[in-house]
Amino acid sequence: MKILIDLGHPGHVHYFRNAARLLQERGHDVLFTARDRDVIFRLMDAYNLPYFSRGAGGKGFLGKLLYLFQGDLAVAKVASRFGADLFMSFGSPYAAQASKLLGKPHLAFDDTEHAKYEHAMYVPFTDTIVTPRAYRKDFGGKHLRFDGSIELCHLAPPYFQPDARVLQEVGLTESDPFVLLRFVSWSASHDAGHSGIRYQQKIDLVERLRPHARILISSEGELPAELEPYRLSLPPHQLHDLMAFASLYVGEGGTTANECAFLGVPNLLINSLLGAETCPGVSTELKNLGVQEHFTDFTGVPERAVALLTHDERPLWRARRDDMLARSTDVTALMVWLAENYPLSAESLRKNPELLQRFRLVSKAVQ
Repeated sequence: MKILIDLGHPGHVHYFRNAARLLQERGHDVLFTARDRDVIFRLMDAYNLPYFSRGAGGKGFLGKLLYLFQGDLAVAKVASRFGADLFMSFGSPYAAQASKLLGKPHLAFDDTEHAKYEHAMYVPFTDTIVTPRAYRKDFGGKHLRFDGSIELCHLAPPYFQPDARVLQEVGLTESDPFVLLRFVSWSASHDAGHSGIRYQQKIDLVERLRPHARILISSEGELPAELEPYRLSLPPHQLHDLMAFASLYVGEGGTTANECAFLGVPNLLINSLLGAETCPGVSTELKNLGVQEHFTDFTGVPERAVALLTHDERPLWRARRDDMLARSTDVTALMVWLAENYPLSAESLRKNPELLQRFRLVSKAVQ
């Protein structure tokens, strides 16, 4: 089978890289198309994944609309030359629409309820949509669910054990406390109208935390000049290794917060999406399980962060993480089985949801 996977965000590389490797080992051909954004290509090269660029995307509503046609055409051309039998993506309009143009099925994964633009552009052209069980939307007959979160694709114990050697590259040891801060750009179409930590609050946060731990900042955009010395300089494929040893994560990025939750790292997520009406289902579940804490604004964040740094709760958070993993799906194994046996696999799982038990995670994290 020939499988084409479209990527639009650095996180998507991690979601699909292990499944792609397993599919290749089982004799299938896998090819990626990818947006020229952030560190996507650097990650693809680090993991030795075959890919073609579909361009850098557009800015603003008109730019994004024009790029939709350009992206569709780019993906369709690559897929046609490749002879793709199946398209896969994380809610990609380009994969969905190109698959429809070529008369091939599209298997999509999703966990972002508020991505209304993307849903309008990909759902009508997609055969099967796979989401966490906690996902609040319902896509009807084309919808399949699993237990856990998409971040299990790269952080579940069968696929990831942290490498402590990364600490040496940033001048740390395993006994050194450090905080990872993550600031996002809020430029995605589904981020419109939402926000996180303001300019001065970023400065104030660093000032409050600096006496208690080393500060490392990952930021999608520009930082206040006084915070540039804290910017993390590390090859992007090593970020999860570093993250696993963090004393604390504080940031606006939901994906990174979720990753910390699955690594047993205390994490404080701050953004306006976390209200009762808009909070993603996965975030709500992680909060209820005690592996993530939410703030809709900056109020109380520094105080809680300092408390977590002065009273180390990591053993408690890791115990909760282990309990969560014991009830979770091996999402990579599920992904491989769905792709390799599609469409019979999806039809079987719709008729018999108990099949999901075949993909239960059995290993606990080692740390």
